[in-house]
Amino acid sequence: MVLPPSRERIDTVLIANRGEIAVRIIRTLRRLGIRSVAVYSDADAGARHVREADEAVRLGPAAAAESYLSIERVLAAARRTGAQAIHPGFGFLAENAAFARACADAGIVFIGPDARAIEVMGDKIAARAAVEARGVATVPGLARPGLSDDELVAGAASVGFPVLIKPSAGGGGKGMHVVTQAAQLPDALAAARREAAASFGDDTLFLERYVATPRHIEVQIIADAHGHVVHLGERECSLQRRHQKVIEEAPSPLLSDLAEGAAIRERLGAAACETARSVGYVGAGTVEFIVSADRPEEFFFMEMNTRLQVEHPVTEEITGLDLVALQLLVAAGDPLPFTQDDVALTGHSIEARVYAEDPRSGFLPTGGRVLRVVHPATEDRGGAGGADGVGGRIRVDSALEDGLEVGVDYDPMLAKVISWGPDRATALRRLSAALADTVVLGFETNIEFLRLLLAHPDVAAGALDTGLIARVFDELRFTDASDRVFTEAALVQDAAASAPGLSDPWRRCDGWRLGPPAPRRYTLESGERRGEVRVGGAGDTLRVAVDEGAPAPAAVTTLGDGRALVRIGDVSREVVSAQDGAALWLAAGGVTVCVRERITRAERQADAAASPQAVSPLPGTVVLIPASDGAHVEPGDALVVVEAMKMEHVLRAAVAGTVRIDVAVGDRVARGAVVARVEPD
Repeated sequence: MVLPPSRERIDTVLIANRGEIAVRIIRTLRRLGIRSVAVYSDADAGARHVREADEAVRLGPAAAAESYLSIERVLAAARRTGAQAIHPGFGFLAENAAFARACADAGIVFIGPDARAIEVMGDKIAARAAVEARGVATVPGLARPGLSDDELVAGAASVGFPVLIKPSAGGGGKGMHVVTQAAQLPDALAAARREAAASFGDDTLFLERYVATPRHIEVQIIADAHGHVVHLGERECSLQRRHQKVIEEAPSPLLSDLAEGAAIRERLGAAACETARSVGYVGAGTVEFIVSADRPEEFFFMEMNTRLQVEHPVTEEITGLDLVALQLLVAAGDPLPFTQDDVALTGHSIEARVYAEDPRSGFLPTGGRVLRVVHPATEDRGGAGGADGVGGRIRVDSALEDGLEVGVDYDPMLAKVISWGPDRATALRRLSAALADTVVLGFETNIEFLRLLLAHPDVAAGALDTGLIARVFDELRFTDASDRVFTEAALVQDAAASAPGLSDPWRRCDGWRLGPPAPRRYTLESGERRGEVRVGGAGDTLRVAVDEGAPAPAAVTTLGDGRALVRIGDVSREVVSAQDGAALWLAAGGVTVCVRERITRAERQADAAASPQAVSPLPGTVVLIPASDGAHVEPGDALVVVEAMKMEHVLRAAVAGTVRIDVAVGDRVARGAVVARVEPD
């Protein structure tokens, strides 16, 4: 969609964000011939969005409060570069009413709604009142400003357990807690207030009844300044963990499978448009509803996100519309170029979010240096945006690249892989194949988890709800290092050690000696799996054996860029690898494994004899120390709370004894750092 002549022409846009969303916005600006300005913190000085923009301005240090969240610095960058408009992306200042107001005061167009709409919809208590006045149903609950913990505890019984604690400000599942019993409520409220204050600067809470088997369905709307409000269909976002969306799709399989689905879709769309009208909304926004899987004709307003959503690509794929271009259009003062009757939904689209996290360790955030990244091939189906934009069978929104440092200062989402198909089954199949071709080496990610989840029978059947991941997680069969993986690791290392150019026979590692080459032995481990691989021969006459197994013929063909074709016996497959010290990361067949040189038995015994320690499983900041130094603790007692990537992680005592605290509130700790020690009784 080309931006037509506008009343308030925008020729330069500053993007007040980073990562994949900044890259995605730059793509549309470039297509429309609009100049782009990136901003960055010191942590992002070499980032992709900085290089791809027409101009880039440094904001400050890595800490978001001193860079991306600094209204003064962002506005100064806009003035310095002559930007007439600012696109906030999602996160950071996107739903900050003070920022929208500051833009207006500075004469800069904020590409989003006005400050009043952000304030009302950003306060979930005020939002409930606004939409109820327009006849939109809300979930029963206890919601009024300034509720104390005592008032929330006293009113919980009237709401009915289980209850959902929700911060009035913010979103993304942060600060939300499901409580099933009254005794759990005080501690959950305290944690929710800390998380809300840390994430949003506002610890106001309220309660809602927790809907059984809930489905999370949201509606994309776009509204102009001339009174036109149009909805662009619904998205299903029920696959969540810790209230954080993982996989989204459009349209909702629930509605698509119902005879009355079209009628419910129209009612949802009408309710979303009424929600937008309740605050005179202008721009792109998303109205989120909670829908009972058992009674889909009943739906309740949950909240409105007054910005572009992470999952907006699936709507773009089924409508053929570029939402960023539409945002620019209405921000410039032009009317929408289509009506509700012009909106057509074609096919099905699914998005998977790639996170820096370890699903097998409770989805703890990871991060580190990206040693190697491989994105799946994109495929154009003749749409408006080309292979990596609107209209692709496979689309990738990403800022990942080799050498990127992924830290804990920002959200752990790395990329989004999006598929389109004429039907849901085809879109699922294409997405799974694309994820199998997605490689991120250097730290754990959720890619294998995403593929396992997509293959689960309930997901394939569209039988979704927000509790599904927690319910089926133990059924998912993650792949551990096999004999094949150990063999590939040994062969890749062997090929590197035997590379041409080492003419000195005393420095070569290919088993050179007078007479036949000696076999090379690789003692390896990955997780709990350990083994020894013997590699004999050279060139095309390699033979390889694991532990005491029989030798098999093997060959390695180096393809470049970390790729190798490895043949073991009669089976060949491509392996992507990268070395990080003693660790070798390998990806093949959609599975990524880290293989290391095996730790000796003496080292293991020394570790076992060490005093029990509380070790931070991720880099982060100490936000709470529930235990007192020198106090007696029992197994399971909370010692230290570390916050990383906007989530709290409680480190607990493993044994009974006297605790020694090694950190203070506010300290930044590295992954693997000892934060407390327990001297056993």
